[in-house]
Amino acid sequence: MSDRSVQADIRVGSTPQRTTHVSAAERRAAASARHWLGLGVITVAAIIADQATKAVVRSSLAVDDSVHLVGPLSLRHIWNTGIAFGLFSRAVIGVIALTVLALVWILVFFARSGARHPALVPALGLLAGGSITNLVDRIRLGHVTDFIDFHYWPTFNLADSFITAGVALLVFVALLSDRRRDLPARIGQGAGAPPA
Repeated sequence: MSDRSVQADIRVGSTPQRTTHVSAAERRAAASARHWLGLGVITVAAIIADQATKAVVRSSLAVDDSVHLVGPLSLRHIWNTGIAFGLFSRAVIGVIALTVLALVWILVFFARSGARHPALVPALGLLAGGSITNLVDRIRLGHVTDFIDFHYWPTFNLADSFITAGVALLVFVALLSDRRRDLPARIGQGAGAPPA
């Protein structure tokens, strides 16, 4: 008896057109060296951009000083010991712990699913970069430097923008994945489809 006939045929899906071996599906979803390189480049670029702009603000403006740029946009140097919008400002240790847990989740999820969608590389790279650079500030300074001020919105920094963009990309990927999963069912229910 050949090895092929002995091998268990474990499949995902219920129809012949959608079947694939579980091990093959897992291999295709896992991040490759190219995905890890992309994640690293985006993460490092986000960290450098955020730290550079914060250094300029700290060297140019005293705390709570501001300078008007254009329209509603100003640069205002403030310290934020919490997370976005100043939440949990008295729980620095808790915020650090939550950030570390989020970074661990990002790495584990990316290792298993980094190849599922091209947008996962920039999304998780921006999330990781923004989280790491704010984490560095909290550990090194005890606070995060915020400086982008639109007056009608709480002051934030580039790291916050990167995190927001990363989350938005993840939501986009999730919605797109749901839509693709629903597509075969919608096609099957279209005109001329046999009744179930």
